Amino acid sequence: MTLHSVAALPFPYSFEPEHTALIIIDMQRDFVEPGGFGASLGNDVGRLTAIVPTVQRLLELCRSHGIAVIHTREGHRADLGDCPPAKRLRGAPSLRIGDTGPMGRVLITGEPGNDIVAELAPRPGELVIDKPGKGAFYATPLEQVLRARAVTHLLFAGVTTEVCVQTTMREANDRGYECLLVEDATESYFAAFKTATLEMVRAQGAIVGWTAPLAAVEEALGPVVV
Repeated sequence: MTLHSVAALPFPYSFEPEHTALIIIDMQRDFVEPGGFGASLGNDVGRLTAIVPTVQRLLELCRSHGIAVIHTREGHRADLGDCPPAKRLRGAPSLRIGDTGPMGRVLITGEPGNDIVAELAPRPGELVIDKPGKGAFYATPLEQVLRARAVTHLLFAGVTTEVCVQTTMREANDRGYECLLVEDATESYFAAFKTATLEMVRAQGAIVGWTAPLAAVEEALGPVVV
């Protein structure tokens, strides 16, 4: 087993690929593309679309080095039985969860908008976690899967930084996982929220985890293995 060290903040992050998984959070059409739930809230989805190439580079890097890949999707059953009314009715979006929009019913499992964007489509054998909440551990088999695979370290990418990404990182931290957030492979609709989250994650000696740019991860792992 080979130990790799990333030039991260607040100090270097070391991991073994054999015991590491990449978790890509919610890179779904409903959040990233025009016409989806993110846009219905009045957000500029272009900020999220812009990171797709970076996430793709990270994904291919991890695949080539044998790091397990896990994708998540936030969505609900067609009958909304797993969507609390408080979640559906909060705020004033132009489309609520379950309403029909340009990409089908918003945030409903199986609808076109719930799909992961084509550039980051899961490959056969890569786990896809469908989650009804913000965190990927809530009401999902994620922890059991990670334990079964002897995963101890997690690399994070995806959206949005301050909501589903940070929530999942905090859940993972409470369960003892060592977490690295790849700074340019995550994004928020609000620049200030992303900046604040990165600072919170690595504060007080990596209280939640580490952060580093993709270039640092690439340097630690070496080139993509063809």
